[in-house]
Amino acid sequence: MIMIMMGSNPKPLVHLSLLLLVLFSSSTESLRFEIQSGHTKCISEDIKSNSMTVGKYQIVSPNEGQPLPDAHRFTVRVTSSYGNNYHYGDRVQTGQFAFAAVEAGDYMTCFWAVDHNPVETLTVDFDWKTGVAAKDWSNVAKKGQVDVMELELKKLQDTVSSIHEEMFYLREKRRNART
Repeated sequence: MIMIMMGSNPKPLVHLSLLLLVLFSSSTESLRFEIQSGHTKCISEDIKSNSMTVGKYQIVSPNEGQPLPDAHRFTVRVTSSYGNNYHYGDRVQTGQFAFAAVEAGDYMTCFWAVDHNPVETLTVDFDWKTGVAAKDWSNVAKKGQVDVMELELKKLQDTVSSIHEEMFYLREKRRNART
């Protein structure tokens, strides 16, 4: 059991299982998938409001070290469950996005492979991070000139805050599902 002491009134705030829950809920999705030309592939992520989200995607060259063929392109769109657009890339081979989620819910990233004859199969690397995982800790360390211990403490503090917020988010989500 992990116990975190707050002030002069020590209270157990978090059990190991809850810590693991948050570590998995502040997610990092790193995927490699294939998509055939003329087809679509969508990936969704449940994101709570005010969470930072970053994503990076690219088509993997079928011939390492060689430039990608012109037919290896797709269109990418990131939308919220309410239909709001957060990112759009048309006929691209690589790209990235970053935003703070305004509304809670399922966010969807869809990839539409450009139609090509003969059919091409594209291999895509997609890295999607939300919550604490989305923070660029290397820049925090550089900007603040903090030593390693302070950086680790800041990470832990953000993780604990994320756990606390996630508990309230899940409780509210469960409450709304019952009604």
